[in-house]
Amino acid sequence: MPEERDRKVTILVMGCPKVPVQTSLVLYLAHRMKNAGYQTIIAGTPAARQLIRVADPDGHYIMEMKDLDATIAALAEEKLPVTNSFVFVHNDAGISYAATMQSLTNKPVTAIIFGEEAEQVTSEITFPCSIIADPAIHNPMPLKRKIEEAAPWDA
Repeated sequence: MPEERDRKVTILVMGCPKVPVQTSLVLYLAHRMKNAGYQTIIAGTPAARQLIRVADPDGHYIMEMKDLDATIAALAEEKLPVTNSFVFVHNDAGISYAATMQSLTNKPVTAIIFGEEAEQVTSEITFPCSIIADPAIHNPMPLKRKIEEAAPWDA
């Protein structure tokens, strides 16, 4: 088992689950990161976490799920060391979560931007982070391809 300092931990941050592609993309990325040896934590709102639980009842992709506010508090108190984070963004709240993750962790953050307003949301990001964006709403495949091109599990 790797020592604590060598452990790779990634957080997948989900806000409001209003846009359907978020749930499938979170599960897909959790699967890829888990297979790459990352301890993967899914942090989200109560509704977003329930959608994940229903979609993966046997926990094939889910390693750990946490309340988003509790996760932010643990990061602020430096009780949760992370290697990187991926924030699923489709509105201003998602931008705030991404900025918070970048500020609290000072580790690589990737904003995965989706939904009808993807271009506008992308233009509103003014802090350092990687961006993967597509106006996907119902069909996750275009954004999945962009995530595969970025291959964050190889980092």
